[in-house]
Amino acid sequence: MTPVDSHGRKINYLRLSVTDRCNLRCTYCMPAGGVPKRSHGDILRYEDLLRVSKAALSLGVEKIRVTGGEPLVRKGIVRFLEKLSGLSGLKRLVLTTNGLLLKEMAGDLKDAGVESLNISLDSLRPNTFSRITRGGDLRRVLEGIEAVERAGFPYVKINVVVMRGVNEEEVADFAALTIDRPYRVRFIEHMPTLPGDDRRILTVPGEELMRKLSERFRLQPVDKEDLTGPAVYWRIAGAIGMVGFITPVSCHFCGECNRIRVTSTGMARSCLFSGGGVDLKPLLKGGDEAMLQRALRGVIEAKPERHCFCGDPKLQAPLPMSQVGG
Repeated sequence: MTPVDSHGRKINYLRLSVTDRCNLRCTYCMPAGGVPKRSHGDILRYEDLLRVSKAALSLGVEKIRVTGGEPLVRKGIVRFLEKLSGLSGLKRLVLTTNGLLLKEMAGDLKDAGVESLNISLDSLRPNTFSRITRGGDLRRVLEGIEAVERAGFPYVKINVVVMRGVNEEEVADFAALTIDRPYRVRFIEHMPTLPGDDRRILTVPGEELMRKLSERFRLQPVDKEDLTGPAVYWRIAGAIGMVGFITPVSCHFCGECNRIRVTSTGMARSCLFSGGGVDLKPLLKGGDEAMLQRALRGVIEAKPERHCFCGDPKLQAPLPMSQVGG
């Protein structure tokens, strides 16, 4: 039976971070110098990540998204995903990646049981992409997307963090990709989570993006699917793919939030911005599966009605997204 939080929301989705390391330094995700390196012992072993996943599935979670940092930089990730995909009760296994390693790994990920991929791609212009990612190679990501299509994934999700004055002029170009390709391009509002971020400068509200696209394309609403995240999808008339809008800052989806998350260091959190969380490491060392289940259930029951971006932005403590599984 799917667990329900204190606000009546069904929680059937776990975001599971396997590392906080990344091979990019995106401006909205982590500081230019990266994050302090953690020791090997600070990161949950794959065995422990599997135990957390089993506990969540036993409560009624049905979907697991593996995240990072960049999950594909962790050694042994494909074998872990293969084991994860075989767990009883799991209906959907998905993964978020920046795409740099997909050219080499797409086929192995498909064979391991990953159903779909979310690929972060914030610009189609090499110079802009390099500036956002602090040195990333756009060509490698595009080659990775081609490899994903060849591997037989049914569709490709492309995540675009839209930033005013940076890449907002590319929104129509991204949307046009969906016309003759089975892409699901999702436009995500920029979240000011790092020191010095200013919401007023960079964040482009989803409604504004919707208006701009409606001036260029005829958009048709798409019914929401089971086990999906917060994106609201539309289809350009006659298009193969879809465009979606994810609006964490303008707060259009907290009432439908269906997820909890566990960081690579074993902190279970009910919300990306809830702070603190429950440290699962002592429970994992103790080996009591019932206590692990109770801890996750407690996280679900304590899930807040909404995150702090719906209120005073000054209440939000800065945090690198890479450390909480973005």
